Amino acid sequence: MGQIIFLRHGQAKNNTERILAGRTEGVPLTDTGIKQAELTAQLLEHMNISTIYSSPIQRAKHTAEIVGKHNSLDVTIDERLIELDMGKFTGMPYDAIFNSHGNVFMKFYNGELEIAHNGVETFTQVKKRILSLVDDIIEKHHDENVVLVTHMDPIKAMLSTIVDLSPANLFELIIANASLNIFGEHKKKFSVLGLNVMHTSRFDQV
Repeated sequence: MGQIIFLRHGQAKNNTERILAGRTEGVPLTDTGIKQAELTAQLLEHMNISTIYSSPIQRAKHTAEIVGKHNSLDVTIDERLIELDMGKFTGMPYDAIFNSHGNVFMKFYNGELEIAHNGVETFTQVKKRILSLVDDIIEKHHDENVVLVTHMDPIKAMLSTIVDLSPANLFELIIANASLNIFGEHKKKFSVLGLNVMHTSRFDQV
């Protein structure tokens, strides 16, 4: 059985500033985020990984490069791992979005039309592109352990195809920066092997 290991990028500047960065470039990892990625790279050293794919967004790509360097693996960019297109909300502070549009994240998980009308990628679209990539990974890397470096909602999209989570559950679930979220696969049936797996020094950081 191969493992598909989703890794969220390390803490980035937008996380500390509570800005909805979306696909904005030029949003770097913080010093804390770099350290988180280094610790996660150490964890992966013992997991027999064969390949690393990454979102093209800087904060994910840098995380992937740190992991790749530590494990002597190159990084392949795959656009399907990219962050959500946040449409008109891109670059806005969370508080400003909530004040003007209510809880847009609950609306996103509920599939409300307001999301698409504001140019935001829908959760259904996210799931479609992530499952497309996972199908390709299974085909190309059967029985291998593959790392996919991405963002929070693509990971939630994968999880929601296995576990029946309500929109409220999805909203409340936090995927920690630089955490490993591990899925087993056998004959295209998936199992959840680990969520928010982190170095022991980080267990208070979810």
